[in-house]
Amino acid sequence: MIKLYEESARCLLCENPKCTQACKQGFDPARMVRSVRFENEKGAATFVDANTCGVCSGECESACIHYDKPIRIREMSRMLPEKRECPDVSLNIEFLGLKCENPFFLSSSIVAGNYDMVARAFEMGWAGAVYKTIGFIHPEEVSPRFDALRKEGTPFIGFKNLEQISDLDLKENLENLRRLKHDFPQKILVASIMGQNEEEWSELSKLVTDAGADIIECNFSCPHMSGDGLGADVGQKPELVARYTKAVKAATHLPVLAKMTPNIGNMEFPAIAAVEAGADGLAAINTIKSILAIDPETLTPAMDVKGKNAVSGYSGKAVKPIALRFINDLAQCKKLRGIPISGMGGIETWIDALDFISLGCSNVQVTTVVMQYGYRIIDDLTDGLKRYMYQKGIKSVKDLVGAALCRVVLPDSLNRDTIVYPKFDLTKCIGCGRCTISCKDAGHSAIVLENDKPKMQPERCVGCQLCQLVCPAGAISTSKRVAKIKKQQKAG
Repeated sequence: MIKLYEESARCLLCENPKCTQACKQGFDPARMVRSVRFENEKGAATFVDANTCGVCSGECESACIHYDKPIRIREMSRMLPEKRECPDVSLNIEFLGLKCENPFFLSSSIVAGNYDMVARAFEMGWAGAVYKTIGFIHPEEVSPRFDALRKEGTPFIGFKNLEQISDLDLKENLENLRRLKHDFPQKILVASIMGQNEEEWSELSKLVTDAGADIIECNFSCPHMSGDGLGADVGQKPELVARYTKAVKAATHLPVLAKMTPNIGNMEFPAIAAVEAGADGLAAINTIKSILAIDPETLTPAMDVKGKNAVSGYSGKAVKPIALRFINDLAQCKKLRGIPISGMGGIETWIDALDFISLGCSNVQVTTVVMQYGYRIIDDLTDGLKRYMYQKGIKSVKDLVGAALCRVVLPDSLNRDTIVYPKFDLTKCIGCGRCTISCKDAGHSAIVLENDKPKMQPERCVGCQLCQLVCPAGAISTSKRVAKIKKQQKAG
């Protein structure tokens, strides 16, 4: 039997999917596959009918344009849970005193770079957008400026970009803000700004306020704006963060977000400086300074720009654990207790968003996954979160904000008197020996192969679960937590 998520990952997610066009029953197999891809298998079941698809002649699969072999749509449909309509659950949440229809915003980037793009996103269901950073600078961009980190057939684990702030004229950007707020008054429009001195920060604050923005986000963290007083260099200096935040607050009545840089050891210090200077909320994280790779033939950094490249921003799913660490640090900080947080960094699915929300974010921002799959992912972000809340009996997104914080503790507070042993399902085991290799070379040599099947030696096992992580067949799970057997110390 196929693995549901692995099969969905093969799908090309076409713009005009031939599979759906070919379905004689009027189902939407492409939408089903996309929902599975974004971890919303319960929602996926609403787009097909397992019984009908099970006896279908498979026109959808015949029409599939996949370069290798068609997606096995009929088999996927039989693996989905029982079909249930999306529950009537509200995703409304208040952020910085403003009512949002859901917690999902576009973050300040190329995905929110002009009127037409943001308008289309609003029409598709995004609650808000942080318009691409506006400044008095008019940058010239390099080419190419995007690249991706790949691993074992996965083409897009992490993403590197050299995209700077908006290259549109300031007048055009301000007019775009005015039009967006006029045409979409119920949506939340955030103006991201970046100046080089207090006068510029103050003037930009006035301009975007007059243009109709609902919130101002101060970009203190762009990793590749290298001019004097710009980007991440500001975010690393609490005194500059405080000075510029005061300038912005003095020039507007709007709530102000301070966007923090992850290119620092302790984000709390500049965050505290921003809040003490008047910031109403925090946004984190911006992209991480990085070099993606070096071409072995030319010894030139990846994204060759006439034989050279530069340190620049890294984003995507790969940075999510780092982003969550910083979100936790901000939310747990006593001096920042109760300060609203807008979280971002590797959010692709509603489950990713839930991670950020449960660690203290009342709003989340998304970019890199939109660059891969488009604004349409909002469908499964909202549908998946609604289904989860209904299943758990949660009435409001607000009730999820910070719900996991009490379970993140210092390492010394963790239980060290119990152990969870791995459990082997030999009916699923294919006898590859990957668990044995990893345990022998990177664990505690607690697994041996007997007739091509793993056998655990409990006296050596420490319950690290490395074997489960490397098993390609899903044949290893965890057993019940039990007390450790204390080893008797040898006398004298």
